[in-house]
Amino acid sequence: MIFRRLWLSAAVLALAVSSLPSVAASATPRSSGIVWSVQRDADALRDTGVTGVAVRLETPRETVTARSGVGNLVTRRPVPKDGSLRLGSTTKTFVATVMMQLVGEKRISLDQTVEQVLPGVVSGAGNDGRTITVRNLLQHTSGLSDYIYDVFPDPSTQTYFANRWRAYKPEELVDLAMRHEPAFPAGTRWAYSNTNYVLAGMIIEKITGRTWEQQVHDRILRPLGLQHTDTPGTWPFLPYPHTANYQQFTVDSRMVDTTIPYRPFDSGADGSMTGTARDLNRFFGALASGQLLKPAELAAMQNTVPVPQDGGHPEGTRDGLGLFFTPLSCGGGYLGHGGSGFGYVIRAATTVDGRRTITVSAHSRSADPQTAARQEDALRDLIDHALCRTT
Repeated sequence: MIFRRLWLSAAVLALAVSSLPSVAASATPRSSGIVWSVQRDADALRDTGVTGVAVRLETPRETVTARSGVGNLVTRRPVPKDGSLRLGSTTKTFVATVMMQLVGEKRISLDQTVEQVLPGVVSGAGNDGRTITVRNLLQHTSGLSDYIYDVFPDPSTQTYFANRWRAYKPEELVDLAMRHEPAFPAGTRWAYSNTNYVLAGMIIEKITGRTWEQQVHDRILRPLGLQHTDTPGTWPFLPYPHTANYQQFTVDSRMVDTTIPYRPFDSGADGSMTGTARDLNRFFGALASGQLLKPAELAAMQNTVPVPQDGGHPEGTRDGLGLFFTPLSCGGGYLGHGGSGFGYVIRAATTVDGRRTITVSAHSRSADPQTAARQEDALRDLIDHALCRTT
């Protein structure tokens, strides 16, 4: 889930606990350059206030991991090695990959409209499924309202605890979004909306007769051997080991353990998956290197549109179909997708050839926008340095 409101920005948010120690002792200059660089940047992210940080970088030459902070503020246990993670909106890349496989099989076209596949579902308040294509959904150019503002209208601890166990069916979430007028005519602008991928999951089930979860398992997880990645739906508990997540809902309020997620969102095709950094790197590397899609479908997935400066992404970021392209300071760029929910942010990225992959997870978020900006900068620097560095 990626939030665009000030009190829940898409940037990594943090706690004011910068004094937390590094669990994996900071690498010294005597270590290899890349090991030292990754650990230094993980510690820098921790020093901005994130309670727990984990990094896994894989290159043709080596695998580098780093951990910093603690895995739990009460027990002070270490951040676990290759712990279970909530993938949040990174789920969207799995869903888009399944959709592109179906495109390659001629079972659906990117230019088909939502109305043709899901008659009558997108309508009301000026919404018109006849004008929105599958491509618009996958690329966030549909203009559809984001349902998350209906299921969490009040940024408070009380709302979290009162509603975190409630679950909605996909159709119910779409109905909530249909109460609002579209932000713009389909295809004319870009705006992130989780409603797009709720619909994408519904379309996959409609055209295949099987749920998007089943399709992800059969088409991606099983062939790649991703044994620690799952589609748990509304099941709220992460497999052990995992790092605890902490959310500050309003500035100056206390930090809340939000390891139990907020079920009204992130329970479907827009953000429900769980996994590990090892599995996530394997997936993005396989996708970028052409192991999951034919050349035409992979190229279509990487056909991008600009992301606005206020879209919560680095300057120059462009959005494809379930894949963002972000420029690198050393030239070129990387493909990837982020995910976030209450108390966590995850970023997965790969070079365009799939040879260097990285997953970074940060396990606390604050409501202070200045803290958010510092942490976002630290996170972006970590990924940029890791993918640019050759030694």
